Amino acid sequence: MPRPFHLDGAEQRVVTPSERVGDGTRRVLEMLESVLASGGLVLLRDSVEWEGRSLLKALIKKSVLCGEQVHILGCEVSEEEFREGFDVSINSQLVYHDLFRDPLNWSKTGEALPGGALGALRAMCRRTDPGPVIIALDSLSWLLLHLPCTTLCQTLHTLSHQDTCSGNSSPVERVCVLGLLHEELHGPGPMGALSSLAQTEVTLRGTASQTSAHILYRRARQRPTHKIQWFSILPDFSVDLQGGPPLESQPHPDPDTPLVDPTTHLTFNLRLSKKEKEAKDSLTLPFQFSSEKQQALLCPGSGQATSHIFYEPDAYDDLDQEDPDDDLDI
Repeated sequence: MPRPFHLDGAEQRVVTPSERVGDGTRRVLEMLESVLASGGLVLLRDSVEWEGRSLLKALIKKSVLCGEQVHILGCEVSEEEFREGFDVSINSQLVYHDLFRDPLNWSKTGEALPGGALGALRAMCRRTDPGPVIIALDSLSWLLLHLPCTTLCQTLHTLSHQDTCSGNSSPVERVCVLGLLHEELHGPGPMGALSSLAQTEVTLRGTASQTSAHILYRRARQRPTHKIQWFSILPDFSVDLQGGPPLESQPHPDPDTPLVDPTTHLTFNLRLSKKEKEAKDSLTLPFQFSSEKQQALLCPGSGQATSHIFYEPDAYDDLDQEDPDDDLDI
């Protein structure tokens, strides 16, 4: 029997297991929708330790289930390997553009994409299909190794802003470009250029047993926001949200390693001794105008010498006897 929970300010009610599952599913959908909601370019930054293709396929599955058109430009793995894990209903809705089999059209069989990678991207830019579209690039790292960075960035900007362009073609509702990027393969220049184009960045990190997505959202006329989600990808590319790692699994300093005091070996003192503090408190600074100093200046004693200022003009001093403001008629 389900265990009842006490709710503040409300009557007791029973939270059934199905309601808990429904709440978890809702939070998963909110996470995936938040990544895809703004459209534009979404960077999925992975590494050797934390691969991002599974998250890319989870986002593709969610988009297909929502009825959106999904185009995939496959470069790194074969079409069969990429489609593996999707059921028949998902695979039948995917439009796959294969660059892996013959990227340079060496076989001359006519199966290669005309114009190679750049031609395929430009063909996607000229699409006129209405409705929201998801374009998955697997991967941006492969494209960066085969195309100039400036050319790729310009094409990505055109591809991700089709909903704002004008012309004879039919406007599309929303275009979202999912780009898988292996950040360890590139220097700060290409990484910074792609980051400046992205509306959303998802950086995969984690601990030994859990994966975290550090999501950076950039919205027009708003400050960037950052969010961390802990999750795991199931074999059918569903997302299982999890809590953060327990405190025991978080890194702690090694007890055998001695802690270094940063205040040691300094050329100055950060603290005063008791005698130094007493000497500091008893010292009267020159800018402190005490009552004793004021009394001494206003009422000099009989034994104190008074001073006078005598000024004798020099022969070359320009002494003007006229009133300088005489012409102002004050």
